[in-house]
Amino acid sequence: MSSTPSKIDYYYIRFWSTILLLIAIIPGIAVAQESFDITKNSTTVILSAPDTIKEFLAKYFKLPAEPFADSTAEKTFLYRAQKEIRSLLATEGYFSPVITLSHQTQGEVTKPEIRVDPGVVTRIGEVSIVFRGEIIQEDAKYRKRIEQLRAAWSLQAGSPFRSSEWEQAKATLLSDITQEDFAAANIVTSQATIDPDHARADLSIIIDSGPIFYLGAIQITGLERYNQALITNLAPFKTGDAYRRELLHLFQIALQKAPQFNTVSVNISPDTSQHKSIPVQVVLTEAQSQRFAFGGGYSSNNGARGEINYRNHNFLDRAWNLTSMLRLEQKRQTFFAGIDTLPDQNNINYSLITSLQMTDIQNLKTNEQKIGMTRNYQTPEIQMQFGMNWQRENKQPAGAINQINEALTLDWRWRRQIVDDPLNIRRGDVTEIRIGGGSQQLLSTQDFVRTYARHQSWWPVGSQDVIFLRAEIGYTLASSRFGIPQEYLFRAGGIQSIRGYDFKSIGVQEGNAIVGGRTMATGTIEYTRWITQQWGAAAFADIGSAADSWQKMHPFIGYGGGVRWRSPAGPIALDLARAHETGTLRFHFSMAVAF
Repeated sequence: MSSTPSKIDYYYIRFWSTILLLIAIIPGIAVAQESFDITKNSTTVILSAPDTIKEFLAKYFKLPAEPFADSTAEKTFLYRAQKEIRSLLATEGYFSPVITLSHQTQGEVTKPEIRVDPGVVTRIGEVSIVFRGEIIQEDAKYRKRIEQLRAAWSLQAGSPFRSSEWEQAKATLLSDITQEDFAAANIVTSQATIDPDHARADLSIIIDSGPIFYLGAIQITGLERYNQALITNLAPFKTGDAYRRELLHLFQIALQKAPQFNTVSVNISPDTSQHKSIPVQVVLTEAQSQRFAFGGGYSSNNGARGEINYRNHNFLDRAWNLTSMLRLEQKRQTFFAGIDTLPDQNNINYSLITSLQMTDIQNLKTNEQKIGMTRNYQTPEIQMQFGMNWQRENKQPAGAINQINEALTLDWRWRRQIVDDPLNIRRGDVTEIRIGGGSQQLLSTQDFVRTYARHQSWWPVGSQDVIFLRAEIGYTLASSRFGIPQEYLFRAGGIQSIRGYDFKSIGVQEGNAIVGGRTMATGTIEYTRWITQQWGAAAFADIGSAADSWQKMHPFIGYGGGVRWRSPAGPIALDLARAHETGTLRFHFSMAVAF
């Protein structure tokens, strides 16, 4: 008979081993818990007060943990405690507290007790805000602004008076005045008159706006390799414009985005003697003009990725940007090179690009060469491009005829982005419109006009959550899709399209391949619940299709949920989506940012 233990014997031994281990551990846990409770409850001084007051004092007033050395030490502490507690309660608007000292016996131990009755909270009575300086001139603009400043004052009559809120309200008022026109505004006097008998606080402020400031010349510190025009052309103001803090902020953001600089600071010194033409001070450090970068990543659309970048931010010693990139992905390989000139005073610059790209997606292989030039206009909210591009595409669908497609196109693109935070959006809209086309009379193998529009909206829900909506539509006007490069046709599926379906798997069947059609429409609704500051969960539904005509459009639906993580580069999304048509489950991994 074999002596090998049976499976039942194994689980029997394991079960009783676990029980014995728990028996050994649980008393220790109980003793530790009891010890913790005793430590928690043991204190030298008893503090008695209403719950909210007791919680407040526990945060800012420290009770002694060890017994007093003698009666003198106890009396010294209690005397100091009364003064500190009165001061702390005054910051919360309690100016007439009753603090009594006694002793309480607990078992065989007698301890001193501090009993706190905070009394009635002091409330705000009259509020007087008096303005001086040029803001009181007879001008409808400034009269309205004074009304707005008074209306925005946060401490209204009848509300509780707290010192911290009083200081914050004054700081906010001063900040609101100095953000436009009056850079040297200051508070002349401020007083909170406390009437403890009636629990009332009357507030008075006198604020001097000073003169109106006008922006003068730009003074630059730290510029060595570049012409000053690189700085001045990015300024969103002209000499003589009235001072606005927002203009300096926008100027600093524009300079920080310029690859030629590492650090940038834009400011003024509000000297009233120079208010008619205050210098704008720009202090910066220059970045290295040339750099190599290596990177890698993964997207469920194109698989694993590795790339090499080379950038020269002072190309031909003209501060032009030369960018080149070699990116190798599982489904796509790209080489790109481009030159961008400097923006002029009208925010216009020019770009020259060239690229080579090979793709192998849904049994469709393409080999594309492109060269083009664009005229770019850009502000913090608007991007507009108008360009001419020529491309040649070798199209190889599996099981169908290979084709060579060429197109010389005029292409116009308009994009508007108004969001609260480009990386972690909670509120905003992004709209994009593109129109382009080519003609057989001008180096194109087919006549066509391609139109495309997309809109994305974010709405906050509560303090953390976000609802996201996306809609896009595209239509290429042409007699046939043949002869048109894939860039000017449409496929759907994958990230930023219809999740649950493979990347570009929805389109027109050509042989064994899926190729682009002349029509496309997709949409998304997504709800993200941020559980912590860094982590969230999302639920979504996508719908749409791509085909060769509107009549052949068949809606594809995908839905599911995912995880969101706020990384330094923006939210990273990992989604599990189900394709309604096939029941297939598919993971999608991407950066969930607006583009």
